[in-house]
Amino acid sequence: MSMKSLLLATSLVGSLLVANIAYADVMVGGAAMYSNKNIVQNAVNSADHTTLVAAVKEAGLVDALQGKGPFTVFAPVNAAFAALPAGTVDTLLKPENKATLTKILTYHVVPGKLTFVTLKKMVQQGGGKAELKTLAGEDLTAMLNGPNNITITDAKGGTADITIYDVIQSNGVIHSIDKVLMP
Repeated sequence: MSMKSLLLATSLVGSLLVANIAYADVMVGGAAMYSNKNIVQNAVNSADHTTLVAAVKEAGLVDALQGKGPFTVFAPVNAAFAALPAGTVDTLLKPENKATLTKILTYHVVPGKLTFVTLKKMVQQGGGKAELKTLAGEDLTAMLNGPNNITITDAKGGTADITIYDVIQSNGVIHSIDKVLMP
């Protein structure tokens, strides 16, 4: 093997290792999130997302979020649901409110795999903001809040900070957020 071939092979192996490190598994809600599992398989293990998981199950969205995707999910933590007016979550989880619950949940899902780097580029190319079309058919607005923070604004003007970025899944990416977004 020539020196040039050896250097090329070493470089290729090194690049592959760096690529794997960039998307290493992370901890969310006290549980490891594995990039070889799908959105639902990981979310059910996060102690910070038990309300979201219960809502996804009640809305009948488990199969959709286990689908091929890719999806970007802005996943509200339990504290975000707890901050809603008293009784809101209990009301939304009732069978007669399934359509409303489904609309709210699909408002947190955007087609595609939008990592922090991708979102930041979209915001910069959009002159300071990026419009994201959700599966609910309505837009969210992403904006930079400092060089390394992105906020998501809903149709009602509510703003959520992304608290954990780039939780890579086999069918997309999850970003934990600190507010529930409303269509």
